[in-house]
Amino acid sequence: MTAHSEKHPDDPVEAVGTPPAPGNGAHDLAELLRHRLDRIERLLAPEPAATDGEPPRPAWRAETEGEQRWAVTAAILCAIGLQLFLPERLTIHPHWILPALEGGLLVALVVLNPHPRIDHGTRQLRALSLTLVAAISLANGWSAVRLVHDLVKGTGGSNAVALLSTGGAIWATNVIAFALWYWEWDRGGPASRARGTHDYPDFLFPQMQQPDLAPANWEPGFLDYLYVAFTNATAFSPTDTMPLSRWAKLLMLVQSVVSLLTVVLVVARAVNILQ
Repeated sequence: MTAHSEKHPDDPVEAVGTPPAPGNGAHDLAELLRHRLDRIERLLAPEPAATDGEPPRPAWRAETEGEQRWAVTAAILCAIGLQLFLPERLTIHPHWILPALEGGLLVALVVLNPHPRIDHGTRQLRALSLTLVAAISLANGWSAVRLVHDLVKGTGGSNAVALLSTGGAIWATNVIAFALWYWEWDRGGPASRARGTHDYPDFLFPQMQQPDLAPANWEPGFLDYLYVAFTNATAFSPTDTMPLSRWAKLLMLVQSVVSLLTVVLVVARAVNILQ
């Protein structure tokens, strides 16, 4: 046997099928080459995913280990601090009642679920979490209404720096509050997103449209929703992340209105004071 007739046992081309016996004519040679090319194409083709008759699962629905809680905890503490910074005339009396309630709810959430990652939850935990966000929104909404009322009546104060500081605190708390709402409601909240249980997203992030821009197990975290809330409060419209569900569009609409009223009235009043 010559060296040309030897076959390597690990040759992938020889491992698939048996080629037709070559003849002496050009037709047999062409058939042999076609057979070899077909086997190479089958070897290089990707394996079809086993779907059991169901459509393939999108990458953003894959189960993840859950996001860490440090970012959302820091944001809530920042919101509580901003509320304590506001003048008492703009807050629900007593001045400390809602910030204290928010701090107590935050402590309760950490005690009931001390894990560093948010990967599971119960109805009780979700109810506490939504109550905390509602308390932050209520306190800031009350302050925003009181501020707008004072500015319309012309009793917002004569110190431009204090007025801008107060308006900036309410605006920043508004961003945090709506970031928490987006974070809590998108696909059922952080625990549901980690389990990948929802069929449709409420917000469409760029990484979900082009998976090659992020790791395979990418999931939006609180900082992503904080960015969405910040850009919506400054541009008064979505930027790179699109709201898909009606409630998401409604929330972004309300946030834009509150942000626009706060910015326009506070800046206008401050300019009048400076002049």
